[in-house]
Amino acid sequence: MNTVLAAGRVAAALMFLQQDDADISDAGRTRLLDMTYARLVYSICATPLAGVPFWLWLRHGGVGVVGFGTLVCIYALGAIWAVRKLRRYRRDSTLLDPAVQLSRWQPVVYRTALIHGIGLGSTLVTVHLENPHAPFEYLLMLLVTIAGTMAANTAHQTPMLGAFLRFFASGWGICCLVLPWVFAYHWPLILPLSLMYAVAICRHAVFAHRFFVQQVRLEDASSQLAEQYRQAKNEAERALQDKSRFLSVASHDLRQPMHAIGLLIESIAVRNRDEGLVPALVDLRQCTRSMNQMFNSLLDLSRIESGSVGVCLAPVGVNGVLDEVANLFREEARSRGLSWRVHRGANDAAVMADAMLLRQSLINLAHNALRYTSRGGVLLAARPRGPELRIEVWDTGMGVADHERDQIHSPFYRPANAWRVDRVGLGLGLAVVARCAELMHVTHGFESIEGRGSRFWINLPRTHLSTGGDAQALNPANGLPAQRLSGRCLFIDDDPQVCAASQTLLEAWGVEVHCVATATEAFARVDGGFVPQAILCDQRLRSGESGLEVLRALFDRCPNASGAIVSGEHGVPALLQAEEEGYIVLRKPLEGVLLHTLLRNWLAPDGKS
Repeated sequence: MNTVLAAGRVAAALMFLQQDDADISDAGRTRLLDMTYARLVYSICATPLAGVPFWLWLRHGGVGVVGFGTLVCIYALGAIWAVRKLRRYRRDSTLLDPAVQLSRWQPVVYRTALIHGIGLGSTLVTVHLENPHAPFEYLLMLLVTIAGTMAANTAHQTPMLGAFLRFFASGWGICCLVLPWVFAYHWPLILPLSLMYAVAICRHAVFAHRFFVQQVRLEDASSQLAEQYRQAKNEAERALQDKSRFLSVASHDLRQPMHAIGLLIESIAVRNRDEGLVPALVDLRQCTRSMNQMFNSLLDLSRIESGSVGVCLAPVGVNGVLDEVANLFREEARSRGLSWRVHRGANDAAVMADAMLLRQSLINLAHNALRYTSRGGVLLAARPRGPELRIEVWDTGMGVADHERDQIHSPFYRPANAWRVDRVGLGLGLAVVARCAELMHVTHGFESIEGRGSRFWINLPRTHLSTGGDAQALNPANGLPAQRLSGRCLFIDDDPQVCAASQTLLEAWGVEVHCVATATEAFARVDGGFVPQAILCDQRLRSGESGLEVLRALFDRCPNASGAIVSGEHGVPALLQAEEEGYIVLRKPLEGVLLHTLLRNWLAPDGKS
């Protein structure tokens, strides 16, 4: 009775498994077929080898061996055929789609399993027909060997349950049918045991099949996740490339108005005669410089993310960087009712760092401190720590929870409380700080108490600033170029605002300047008798001309002139080539101090030309 109930449960499980396998992909079913077919062919090849000892046993007993020997030979030929078919199957698996492979070869595997099962079951019949009085021990050993073969195949053929059922039902079914005939005196004991064995094997086959199916499902899920990751990675890389390409293309046009604003401020400062406006002009000039630096940092961020930033470690004055960051955010802090303090270092405090990366790091830290501080204030400080200088950013904001400390510097991670305070942002600020510190080979860290505030810092090696340089180029009262110049300058730029601002500034310095928009106009001015001592040429002209080629042609016509290329782009092959050839390349937005210093070296001061 128990055997009948177990058999019923096995049959129900088999029916359920036929439906449960429906969600497996064709590729997954093909992998199951691979495992089943390979093990099936191995079993067919092993069968004639296992039959040889039984054939020798029969021969030693002096009984008939022709029929059994014939069956062994047939199996040997079948093994050769099966191996050749397996090779063909594997060749097709590299050429065919999984669905086509499955539809073509699954029936072949099922038929092979059925024939193999019939062959194994017929060995018992063949021996009994040829030797009706064969020893009981021999027949029992043969039956046990067949049972062992069935059990071995259970662990390997069950990936395709249909193949195993055909093999087991045909092979063991034949054995069970002929038991009363083969074991005439012992079959009442052997037959029930054989049926119980069949139920046990089928139950084991069900569990084994479930295991294989679950493995395939996991592999399919892993493949899908890997494919989704690959697609997401490709999309992210494409987006990053598109962003970098956009920034590269748009940087020229974006820098033009910034360049013009800076030149106009310099022009106004030179012409100003109202002492009361000097502090405002100084603040305006400093804010413009900070805005230019922030704009440059924005454009350089794509290079930081792509790992293409060239790190240039050099002495950097700490107080200057702190003042720039403070001026950038002071008004925002004041408008929100927050205190904004700066604890400057010693007058000669300097660190070995990359100026752009250091400035970018402090801007991100200060911006985060302001963003997540609703009351209290922010402190920027520089404190010596032995051979290092620690630059700190303190705030009285929301702080960082203990369980989020390990993730705070991860890209695109924002703490849960941060979303409630400010929904704007992608969680890149601290990740950029960590990346900048890594590029400069310095340490960074933070301390925080949730609900009370945080302290972020960067440790940098201390050094000394060089004392060289021309201090007379700047007016100490307002930080603006004061020395008048005299000479002739040809300025080539196709942006009317930049041309107007440049002409106003250079004329205020006492320079005779001719502004043109194309190479044709520049050549016409030179051919008309204007001989420039200095030439400033934009690299990308809307007429399609290359500034480098124009500058070369003008140098041929004016061999005594000095000049430079002015561009708002970075990493352009033409600019890299110009720098390799020794040409001066200036980057927009161009500060008036740098332009004044450069022209002072090219032109004679006022009264000496």
